[in-house]
Amino acid sequence: MPLISVIVPVYKAEDCLHELCRRLVPALESISTDFEIIMVEDCGGDHSWEIIGQLAEADPRIKGLQFSRNFGQHYGITAGLDYCSGDWAVVMDCDLQDAPEAIPELYAKAQEGFDVVLARRVMRKDGMRKALGSRLFYKLFAYLADMEYDPEVGNFRIISRKVIDSCCSMREKLRFFGGMIDWLGFPTTTIDSEHGERFAGETSYTFSALLRLATDTIIAYSDKPLRMSIKLGFSLAVLAFIAGLALLVYASIYSVPIMGWSSLIVSLYFIGGIIIANLGIIGIYLGKTFDESKKRPLYVVMNSTFKRDA
Repeated sequence: MPLISVIVPVYKAEDCLHELCRRLVPALESISTDFEIIMVEDCGGDHSWEIIGQLAEADPRIKGLQFSRNFGQHYGITAGLDYCSGDWAVVMDCDLQDAPEAIPELYAKAQEGFDVVLARRVMRKDGMRKALGSRLFYKLFAYLADMEYDPEVGNFRIISRKVIDSCCSMREKLRFFGGMIDWLGFPTTTIDSEHGERFAGETSYTFSALLRLATDTIIAYSDKPLRMSIKLGFSLAVLAFIAGLALLVYASIYSVPIMGWSSLIVSLYFIGGIIIANLGIIGIYLGKTFDESKKRPLYVVMNSTFKRDA
């Protein structure tokens, strides 16, 4: 029987964990009794880690990692992939909006010859603010990163050991799990999965958090903002040249002085703003390059219910 690893990043989810395991275990046992559930607690400041410890004591197939500080969801997924031993790995959220009962269907679809099977969320149960923010994020991401990405697909998916190993070999600091899996290019398909109500708590993905994630992801996967700034600069230069030439011709024909100090000052401020903005874009790329050059670990594990070097 295959060894299946389920990786669950956990953040402020103390009220969800018992119910999550109650539903996960029978879903996995319908495929194989040889499985592990790895919960990565991202220092949410609640009692999630204590609950993970209790669950691990009750069932040795449940394992836990706790970060030393809050690193973020995608780093939690990375840690789970680094530590997992499965022939297949399922990545899912902890709030039960991803239905554990869909895992057998994901696995069955993967047996048709796919290394990646995505769960496409049908009739999403997110609030209006989160749904709008998520759609804006994916539209912005798709445009600026030059990467097609279905906004109805989240982290919930099953991936083969080949994909796990390939993903673990990618150690860049800017991490976006879905984009990384898509970039690898392994055979991929989707299934429709009902999107459930959040079992407890509130989402930590605010619009500002999504915007930060979008910015980091775009920088990690594309240089399109730099190319756009170059095009903008050349376009403004051409427009300025045409406008200047038109003014010169007009002044020569009608023998009138060239006036307009206000428009000149506004133009200077406009051009100055564009230059500063472009320098800012370059600065962001340089800053992220500097961060990558430090070669710091992607995450730091403070506590673990099992011992293994990542």
